[in-house]
Amino acid sequence: MLAPTIFSATTMAGVDFVLRDFRREDFDTLWSIDQVCFAEGIAYSRRELGLYIRQPRSFTLVAESVSSESKPPVSAGANSPDSSIAGFLVAEAHRAAGHIITIDVLPRARRGGVGSKLLAAAEERLRAVSCKRVYLETAVDNLPAIAFYKRHQYFTVHTLPRYYSNGLDALMLEKDLLSAGQAS
Repeated sequence: MLAPTIFSATTMAGVDFVLRDFRREDFDTLWSIDQVCFAEGIAYSRRELGLYIRQPRSFTLVAESVSSESKPPVSAGANSPDSSIAGFLVAEAHRAAGHIITIDVLPRARRGGVGSKLLAAAEERLRAVSCKRVYLETAVDNLPAIAFYKRHQYFTVHTLPRYYSNGLDALMLEKDLLSAGQAS
């Protein structure tokens, strides 16, 4: 069993948000966010995303905007039914390693700490179930993502040729979860 729900509050461009566990009613919103965040051939189909979320050792964290008046903040766009969700992360825990399957943050919420908080919470949860390292894949041409992961102490392990369905290569990146100073 994975660790219980993680609650965290911070500021995202003047908007507070909490991290919480996925709820079934979030699915359409999360799938819509994935479609906004990634190009065709990299974005998941509804079926793929659903399978990853339902894996026995997986967990999904949702970054949800909150306000004192309980009104959703700026709309996420027509493709996102719940405009209070700013992003999400799906990960799974294997024996000694965790895998970040996807981390998606809406463009309006980027550079506000949402991705960093999602990643740190996932790493904390993976450590709690004795994962010693975590790995992920990202497209070789996704320079903002590569820079983001490098800032969070991920290093390139190798290139995965034609990893995505559109033929694009991916970089596999990894982070040691046990090294001193790694906890975010």
